[in-house]
Amino acid sequence: MTPPAAPGRGHAPADRASRRGLLLRWGLPRDPGASRNLATFVVAAVATVLLTRAFLAAAGYPQIGGGGLHVAHVLWGGLLMALAFLVLLSFAGPVVRPAGAVLGGVGFGLFIDEVGKFVTSDNDYFYEPTAALIYVVVVALVLLGEGLHGRVRHHPAEHLAAAADEAVAGLVGGFTPHHREHAREALERAEVGGGGGLAGLAEVRALLAAVEDEPTELPNPSITVARAVVRTTRRMVSARWVPRVTVAVLLLTVVGTVARGVLAWRDGTDVPDWMVVAMLASAAASAGVAVSGLAVVRRDRMRGYLRFRRAVLISLLVTQVFVFRLVEWAATTGLVVDLLVLGLVAAEIAQMHEARERRESGAARTSGSPRA
Repeated sequence: MTPPAAPGRGHAPADRASRRGLLLRWGLPRDPGASRNLATFVVAAVATVLLTRAFLAAAGYPQIGGGGLHVAHVLWGGLLMALAFLVLLSFAGPVVRPAGAVLGGVGFGLFIDEVGKFVTSDNDYFYEPTAALIYVVVVALVLLGEGLHGRVRHHPAEHLAAAADEAVAGLVGGFTPHHREHAREALERAEVGGGGGLAGLAEVRALLAAVEDEPTELPNPSITVARAVVRTTRRMVSARWVPRVTVAVLLLTVVGTVARGVLAWRDGTDVPDWMVVAMLASAAASAGVAVSGLAVVRRDRMRGYLRFRRAVLISLLVTQVFVFRLVEWAATTGLVVDLLVLGLVAAEIAQMHEARERRESGAARTSGSPRA
């Protein structure tokens, strides 16, 4: 006769597994560092579209080919995306992902730049709504990334998987001080979030300790740029005048982009009137939310910055879509300013989240420490 399981232990693994999401049960942990690579992909794609348009306009729109053949740059985009897949599928570990993000982003930019040819019967590269179509596609990709990584906090098992993933590169190439610290931070978050009882925690800790030191750190442009941006934005958001300047810049951008759109509509841009009404309504909503955030930021900094973030997102996800349809590529300036403001706001929110996590981590260690 099989002896009964000890109370509280026989079904613990099953209970823990049942609390995990469907993706984890399928063996699909999210990468806590994916946001940086996704941002690299989007930035590379947008920069490629803008640079391609600028180069073609300066060069008089040359064509590669002859004798009835035309090698469109969408083909180069497809080749670069295929190369990105080849790289990502060929190598294990996190080191290759920034390169895959850059290659894939450039390839996708070359591909989506020619969307006008795909949606018109006469293959019109200069189709007027092209800018708005590209913008909507990029926004959809950003929203998809936000839905995957920004809405639900990472499970402790995902941080543990990230630490093990770092070890994949360390086992063959060693750990630089930066990568060792990054792996230890992931392991610590797994330990704190899982209460120290996460399966495999001790084994991953031993694995990280076994990885040899490597003093030479290879250059990684995306990480270098990301660190510089983070340092700059965090230095800026520490100033007390930032909330007021953030709202002022956002309001000026909203007014400027909306005014440009209204002037284009008045000069005869062929768009329905409802687009102008929707642009004005969304701009008013964005401005109202930003001002309300300024009203509460002194007594509740997190609440105020969350409102700032909501205001910028309304501008990016709604107002700018209509502005791009009205004035096409001239709306890029407003987009860049909105993204800069969003970066500042996101940096401050990230700092507040990190401070909260440090407090929670300290509280968890204090409660778990033995008492005299």
